[in-house]
Amino acid sequence: MPTGFGRLWTAQTISSLGDGVTHAALPLLALTLTRDPMALALVTAAGTLPWLLLGMLGGALVDRFDRRRTMWIADTARAALLAIPAAAAVLGVLSIGLLAALAFLLGLGQLFFDTAATAYLPDLLRRDPALLQRANSRLRAAQTAMSGFAGPPVGSALLTLGRAVPLLTDAVSFLLSATLVRTLPALPHPVPEARESLLRQTRAGASYVMRNRLLLGLALRPAVGNIAFCAVETVLALFAHDRLDISAYGFGLLLTAEATGGLLGAGIASHLDRRLGTGTALTCTAAVEGLAVLGLAAAPNPYAAGLALAVCGAGMGATMVLGPSLRQAIVPAHLMGRVASTSRMVAMCAAPAGAFFGGWLATIYDIRTPLYAAAVLLLAMTAVTASMTSNRQVDAALRAAAPAGASQHPAGKDRARESAPDVS
Repeated sequence: MPTGFGRLWTAQTISSLGDGVTHAALPLLALTLTRDPMALALVTAAGTLPWLLLGMLGGALVDRFDRRRTMWIADTARAALLAIPAAAAVLGVLSIGLLAALAFLLGLGQLFFDTAATAYLPDLLRRDPALLQRANSRLRAAQTAMSGFAGPPVGSALLTLGRAVPLLTDAVSFLLSATLVRTLPALPHPVPEARESLLRQTRAGASYVMRNRLLLGLALRPAVGNIAFCAVETVLALFAHDRLDISAYGFGLLLTAEATGGLLGAGIASHLDRRLGTGTALTCTAAVEGLAVLGLAAAPNPYAAGLALAVCGAGMGATMVLGPSLRQAIVPAHLMGRVASTSRMVAMCAAPAGAFFGGWLATIYDIRTPLYAAAVLLLAMTAVTASMTSNRQVDAALRAAAPAGASQHPAGKDRARESAPDVS
């Protein structure tokens, strides 16, 4: 791994810890100001709005500018933003409106940072598929550990010391991340068509995804998955309480089981790729997710439910390493920001539909119905996308993307064919 990757990993790990702190502290801060569910929902929803409103446009902007500079400016700006509500908390003028605005602007900063980091990584690793899988596995594991395990309890604990403390802690994490990112090597930046308008460049990125069978399959996976998983998440707490008789503490352990599975899945993703090939591995992880949710729906006790969520988390963890790594290996550098943001935006837009779908099914039928429906949806999606992300499609795309004389993806050598389907 290039030496620069260690600094990028450290920067994102520190930033993920800060994200976990704020993820726990922000809703708790809102709860100290109001008990109105709609006001609390406003703060939560505000953080997702940048992806819904500006996702593709943000990707086009990332492709226009130096990615390393975009990352450190985004983190520096987020650190400065956090100082405003921290000062408001000290002065006693904190409000729901201010927290919602903060959530929106932090989400906007995340949009630019994450998109730029996704586009910077393949350039840093010379688009080597094996290195990209190793890198994404380590990044995913660190993000899960910091934002899922360490960050939330730290944020809750810091809040007891004062309302400004968790916000300032997150600000420090962003400053440390920005400092490390500034030391990363400057890489040649492929400038997109300079004479084209920003809107035209945005459309070009979206069109590239929609017209490429493999990339479309990779985008459909998280989109349909978000519908299913948000349907499950909407009723999971009620299902755990009413049907499994799980306490609030037990529910936290249930979610920890899923996060533990996610760490395992991220760790074994490269092994699955070597044994099965990327395409087959993606199909298998999708099937595992669907069967795990089916097991959750039928779970007779908390232990079975925890095992099902752990298995589901493992499938998701592996998918979130394999999918992005493949995308980074095959997408041209000058389109990487737009393709990444388009795929992310499609997935984010699907989430509200899943939440409404789950709530509606639980209201009309039964609390287990959204879980069964989510399992059916995931398994149907597996069948639909299996041919779109097959080993043949993956190998053809990797061969097309590889520069002349470059070595082929190790897993692809054993599956090479003289003819391959057109992925354009």
